[in-house]
Amino acid sequence: MATIARKSETWGSRFGFIMAAVGSSVGLGNFWRFPYTAGENGGGAFILIYIACVVLIGLPVLMAEYAMGRKSGMSAVEGVESLARAESKSGNWGIVGWVGTITATFILTFYMVISSWLLAFVIQAFKGGFDGMDAATSGANFANVIGQGEHPLASKWYMLMLLAIFIAANVAIVGRGVKGGIEKAASLLMPAFFIMLVVILGFSLTKGDAGQTVSFLFQPKWEDVGFKTFLEAIGQAFFSIGVGSCLMITYGAYLDRGTNIPRASAIVAGSDTFVALIAGFAVFPIVFAAGLDPAGGPSLFFVSMPVAFGGLGQIGYIMAVLFFALALFAAYTSSISLLEVSVSWLEERQGVTRMGAALGVGFILWLVGAAYIFSTEYLDFVDFITGNVLLPLGGLMVAVFGGWILSRDMLTSELGEGTIMNVWRFLMRWFVPVFVGLVLFFGFFDKIQDQYHVQLPSFLEGLLGANYELPAE
Repeated sequence: MATIARKSETWGSRFGFIMAAVGSSVGLGNFWRFPYTAGENGGGAFILIYIACVVLIGLPVLMAEYAMGRKSGMSAVEGVESLARAESKSGNWGIVGWVGTITATFILTFYMVISSWLLAFVIQAFKGGFDGMDAATSGANFANVIGQGEHPLASKWYMLMLLAIFIAANVAIVGRGVKGGIEKAASLLMPAFFIMLVVILGFSLTKGDAGQTVSFLFQPKWEDVGFKTFLEAIGQAFFSIGVGSCLMITYGAYLDRGTNIPRASAIVAGSDTFVALIAGFAVFPIVFAAGLDPAGGPSLFFVSMPVAFGGLGQIGYIMAVLFFALALFAAYTSSISLLEVSVSWLEERQGVTRMGAALGVGFILWLVGAAYIFSTEYLDFVDFITGNVLLPLGGLMVAVFGGWILSRDMLTSELGEGTIMNVWRFLMRWFVPVFVGLVLFFGFFDKIQDQYHVQLPSFLEGLLGANYELPAE
């Protein structure tokens, strides 16, 4: 096989890189998972724990991935293997890159489908389809959109078309390269995203129930804090930033030498946390004012929000369009980043063009997405495998590889010497692997208990809480 060379393309500007990196981190989880998780797990107490987890766990792993990417200048798979060989270690450490690349692709298979739902709701919002909706009508509407209501076959063909449109939009950007595609798109989309977020925030605070939102999100409820709270905070901090899928290793490969990795990492992690906090005030005041259930997940987006906007007349029509467009922007910038992970690797193959790689991966994503559209029960399973197994496993492997396999001298050129390096190396060797390992182990069992109704041993139930009882004989 021909020798793999360093990437010749770099980010055109630090602003473009930051916009692309922030866009990759800010996704749907910031809107429908973080605010509800915070409110249900101690409010202000959870947020304090979450911020600590971002600083002590998410940020060090993010710095490691950027450093590994820039040091190798290659895709995640080839880059990790080349770094291992440079340290006279086994090339089998390339498995770190493989796990991340596979994880990113698996996430994309269902992320694209959910994004096509968003696209359908943007179209509905433009048509004024939410006007006067109640909870029952909205629930039936969501079922119809995803092909589980009236005329299911026609709905599924419609979703297949929207899925193809969304994937084509991703391929068009990623196929144009980093500077001419991803960076240019992020430099336009992310400022527009923040403008829309501010507009919706202002509307929510003036028209919604801000007081109840403050109480729900920020009032410290220490009595609700337990072992599971820390588990939720670690998992949210780790996965929201986007580490564990080798996405940031891939982006790091295009970094120039002038970019300060610790500073850039802090900006990305801080922006992601800021958006997550602001998202709570963009969503929940409207939900509480309408007297709706703030339950997290798709039901909040696709059932509760249309009801809330539908009862507000003309201003609700405008806000519905902005809200679902905002969510679609967040999904789009994240999916572009995830697609780049596999395209970056394929581009290094001899005779494979970037656009050809993007088209090939896009077609596979459409085929798998079509299977999800016709069998939606597989969405939850793939979400479980990626979120509770592959992502924490990938993050754990990055922590071990960066903290124990790569030498201090190798990473000094990327992260600098002094206090930052000393703290980073201590955390990566002794702190991060332990806590990411906890997420992998306990998070897996908590999920199978909650989602698949598997009774756990008593010592696990004592830590995670029992939410399943054996049926009476």
